[in-house]
Amino acid sequence: MTDKTILRALKGEVLPVPPAWMMRQAGRYLPEYRATRARAGDFLSLCYTPELAAEVTFQPIRRYGFDAAILFADILLIAQALGADLWFAEGEGPRLSTVTDAAGVAALRPATAVHETLAPVYETVRILAAGLPRDTTLIGFAGAPWTVATYMVAGRGTPDQGPAHAFIARDRAGFAALIDLLEAATVEYLSAQVAAGAEVVKLFDSWAGSLKGADFADFAVAPARRITAALKARHPGLPVIAFPREAGEGYVGFHAATGADCVAVDNSVTPEWAAANVQTGGCVQGNLDPRWLVEGGEGLVRETRRVVAAFRGGPHIFNLGHGITPDADPDNVARMLAVVRGG
Repeated sequence: MTDKTILRALKGEVLPVPPAWMMRQAGRYLPEYRATRARAGDFLSLCYTPELAAEVTFQPIRRYGFDAAILFADILLIAQALGADLWFAEGEGPRLSTVTDAAGVAALRPATAVHETLAPVYETVRILAAGLPRDTTLIGFAGAPWTVATYMVAGRGTPDQGPAHAFIARDRAGFAALIDLLEAATVEYLSAQVAAGAEVVKLFDSWAGSLKGADFADFAVAPARRITAALKARHPGLPVIAFPREAGEGYVGFHAATGADCVAVDNSVTPEWAAANVQTGGCVQGNLDPRWLVEGGEGLVRETRRVVAAFRGGPHIFNLGHGITPDADPDNVARMLAVVRGG
């Protein structure tokens, strides 16, 4: 039986103290991250330099002793590996060449071609697997096909994922081909992370909430189910965390529909609702509002205790409802962890 608490929770064990980590725990709220980022010169160089990517992954573990480290990378590296141009505009986020029709999808590289570009990421995983503390779980990750596709179609992040929805409306089969390619490439990518040492993988569907009805079933649920099944076939026993952010009622039954071992929930739903409607299906991860790490004080203590109490009756991994923000106070992170652990 493993003594790693996150692996125990993922197997369905109810623990007296939930294991904890944070989305974007290696990031701009930490001065040591900013110093390493400056050494790298630019964001993509940081992602593709294994020693530096590993260093920023280690930093929050050294500082806080989280129960898991998550590989430092970006969800859009896989788009670049498939042939999209990718760059980051300072202060504005990612920019990509666009794929807006079936011909554009056909021009992309095959799924099995991603490893050449992504080889440095696998080396980062190997460094982490060798260097993390014995009781720290290593999490690999990828963006879910729908979320990555929204960026590839629009060439950037959008408030409503409108360009991707428009692609579906004019050529559903063509868009489905893009999803199929991303699905196959994601299996290749995550499988290689596992081979390099990742113990758990997480699928981030950051824009799942904009999918409704049949679109949610076809482009959020079905790809997550097929990716999970393929990974578990290649790596028996591999735990998978799914995060269909802002899915709302779509969270209900997501464990069973996809085969995921854990469903991460965002903070647009209350922990009490998620315990009653989602945790019944298995392990839940979440869901403190990241703003409390900015505001701090008694509100942070109260809301942290609320999340812990709400999920106490089932398997739970404590986390935020979304990524920690750059304006968060590092001292508030330490306070949050102390509260989670009984302080």
